[in-house]
Amino acid sequence: MSEDEGKAPKTTSVGTKIARANDDARAVLQVERRDFQQLVPEGRPRVQSMRGFDDCYTDIVDYIVRCTHKIWDERDVGLIYTHYTHNCVAYTTLGTMYDRETHIRDTIQRLAEFPDRRGRAIQVIWNGNDVDGFYTSHMTNGGGRHTEYGMYGKPTGRSFMTRTVADCMILENKIYKEWIVRDNMGPLIQLGIDPHSYATDIARRKFETGEKVIDLAENRRLLGQYPPETEADVSIAHNEGEAQLLRDLHHIFNKRMFGRIHEIYAPTCQWHGPLMRELYGIAAVLHQTIKLVALIPDCAYVPQHICSVESEEGGVKYAVRWTMDGHHMGYGSLGAPTGHHLFVMGVTHYHVIDGKIVDEWVVYDELSMLVQLKLADMQKAADAEI
Repeated sequence: MSEDEGKAPKTTSVGTKIARANDDARAVLQVERRDFQQLVPEGRPRVQSMRGFDDCYTDIVDYIVRCTHKIWDERDVGLIYTHYTHNCVAYTTLGTMYDRETHIRDTIQRLAEFPDRRGRAIQVIWNGNDVDGFYTSHMTNGGGRHTEYGMYGKPTGRSFMTRTVADCMILENKIYKEWIVRDNMGPLIQLGIDPHSYATDIARRKFETGEKVIDLAENRRLLGQYPPETEADVSIAHNEGEAQLLRDLHHIFNKRMFGRIHEIYAPTCQWHGPLMRELYGIAAVLHQTIKLVALIPDCAYVPQHICSVESEEGGVKYAVRWTMDGHHMGYGSLGAPTGHHLFVMGVTHYHVIDGKIVDEWVVYDELSMLVQLKLADMQKAADAEI
């Protein structure tokens, strides 16, 4: 990824964001307090400059919610041809798609396996404009029943619920880059499928095609014998609120000063995590954060994109796309430490009111982590035979 990719277009110094003069961000739809019919309204006047977009879209939130609904729920999969560029790259937790046709095949396969699947938008956090391009972080709760053969094998008839975030870069009605973070482990467990067997099958297919886990000796957190960087890199921030959140995250994850959680979370906070976990209170947030770092105790936490919107519910909502990179040297849900390299891609949405985080939604995929460990085991066994 180049230095400029993943950043919102055309920013100046922290605290200043260039916007179209005729746009009022407050007029753009917000998801949380609206029924679906209010999110895809008929006859609503366009409230945001949308040069090059289809006439039915009134603002960028309407665009991402409405086109997702058309493609997935109304089954108009062919709209991908008019809503994605031919060479759109999609980074997912289990692999990368490099062209539009792969998007179409993947969508059809998922719809065939889960005919009653529904993805319900719960938040869209965005920035940008129709000249430089928009960036959206679209979080959904998806559910359905496993009633047909597909990637999960023989139908189990069981229901599942999972959370997904799709971060998209969009220009003139077309998505040209996407990061899809889906909690794939949650549905496996809910459907009664053994995660280790399933991860082994995926790893074997990757191994047979020559894919490898590349081990890196050092990461951005520590260079040589230096301690972690004292100050956070806030160059991707568009305002002071985003910059402060990046400083807090650097303090917690890279400097390992977990006590900062007590300072920035409200006592009544709620944490919404992988496997559809719902936890409450600062102690829960502290424990879940330490658990993740404990799996990869030498990890570097690197925010790749941040954006924010003022919330109708009060305060501000932030979306942070991030990576963690290190080695499996700790105990946890993946089993005993293996020492293998691990890479995690995640997205977190925060709701901040009066300077305190009242809600955190975090999505990352424990299945992709397990696949990496299985693949590394296969590589190690193959190298031993040489």
